[in-house]
Amino acid sequence: MRRSGMPGTTASPRPGTLQEMGLSFDPNRTLPIKRQTLLGGDRDDRRPAHVITKPYILNKLQEEASLQEKDSKTLSSDLIEYVQHMIREHKDDYKAMARDEKNYYQDTPKQIKRKINEYKRCHPQHYEAFVGSLAAPEPMDQ
Repeated sequence: MRRSGMPGTTASPRPGTLQEMGLSFDPNRTLPIKRQTLLGGDRDDRRPAHVITKPYILNKLQEEASLQEKDSKTLSSDLIEYVQHMIREHKDDYKAMARDEKNYYQDTPKQIKRKINEYKRCHPQHYEAFVGSLAAPEPMDQ
């Protein structure tokens, strides 16, 4: 509260003025935080930390933690088809891929390269089979 030009006003509020308005000058005094105690007082019922009551659970958790995590990331079928089209049409020419009419999202050459590398990382067997099928010459029917 600021000191106004009126006589009899002060910079600090009168005691009780804030309470009349439903406010508190110091909320820590108005609503003190009570310490919670456990039921039964100060008894210490905790067991020592080194005692294992169910070792089979611990063993199972350790086995699960030691397993190597499987990379479950996969790509959408549309993205796989897009990458395969780009590789089929342009081989390693990322600038030509960026100008391709199937590049609907107008990816830059660097973005296309990143998508191809993601495809190689997520589906290495499919990628090798796909590149192998491109390298094999197709027989011509006559």
